[in-house]
Amino acid sequence: MSVLVTGGLGYIGSHTCVELMNAGIDVVVADNLYNCKKSSYDRIKALVGRDFKFYECDIRDAEGLSGIFENESIESVIHFAGLKAVGESVEKPLEYFDNNVTGTLILLDVMRKYGCKKIVFSSSATVYGMNNVSPLVESMEVGGVTNPYGRTKFMIECILKDLYTSDNEWSICLLRYFNPIGAHKSGTMGEDPNGIPNNLMPYITQVAIGKRDHLTVYGDDYDTHDGTGVRDYIHVVDLALGHVKAVNKVAGESGLFIYNLGTGIGYSVLDVVKAFEKASGKKIPYEIGPRRSGDIATCYSDASKALNELGWRAERGLDEMCEDSWRWQSQNPNGYPD
Repeated sequence: MSVLVTGGLGYIGSHTCVELMNAGIDVVVADNLYNCKKSSYDRIKALVGRDFKFYECDIRDAEGLSGIFENESIESVIHFAGLKAVGESVEKPLEYFDNNVTGTLILLDVMRKYGCKKIVFSSSATVYGMNNVSPLVESMEVGGVTNPYGRTKFMIECILKDLYTSDNEWSICLLRYFNPIGAHKSGTMGEDPNGIPNNLMPYITQVAIGKRDHLTVYGDDYDTHDGTGVRDYIHVVDLALGHVKAVNKVAGESGLFIYNLGTGIGYSVLDVVKAFEKASGKKIPYEIGPRRSGDIATCYSDASKALNELGWRAERGLDEMCEDSWRWQSQNPNGYPD
């Protein structure tokens, strides 16, 4: 029996595939290669020392997904596949709703057709919206999202909750990520965004290797210890290990489960810059820009529910996140090979 990992060659998906296989779990990957490169497949194989099945398939392709379920013994699904850039989602809302929401509906329909009713969904802390006060806990009301990307995550959560209400044979785990950064300790796998990075760490690492002149810090007048926005950064390997726990959870019992995956610690933008400078020995020039619309001062998790119910906690601190990010970027200045 295998776990189907949609979007399994992407940043979080690839690290999760490594940890799943390290735990003795067979994986099958479906990825359309929109936001990743095929060479990620070779890096995963090299790290785990064995092969796995890969299908180049879009989640909106019902026929292609059906072929995977026909050919493989899929027991459960980890669903990463989706467009994920906040700014782009504002410019292309229809594309985001089509890919993320329609794609998920097609995936769920195919799963139901083949009697596979176990899924771990890659959600986001963005579903908590603007009005909840940190630390954010799973029992808070969600949905006050401010952009189409976040709205797709919220809508998919609603779909999955309604699906479980309609059929309690399903086992569904919603994992609300905070801010994944870092890379595999080997330096062979990491974050390789297309174009201009949308997230803080890959932008910092590209400044460090000379791809970008400077970092723009959006706002220094927030009510935080240094005026810059505070976020909960989690090492991508800790995040991946959370998925191993979640897959075991849905394999063992039916239900609807919701967990924050974060460290419970907030670091400011400038905290991250200083930690990266220490880890890399590189000076990161930055300029202060205006606040971005929709940004809040502070966002961090209460991850105690994941500890109590999954036995999971984040083990890696900010220094290690920065060291691993720099190792990846310095060894792979152009990211994954084409």
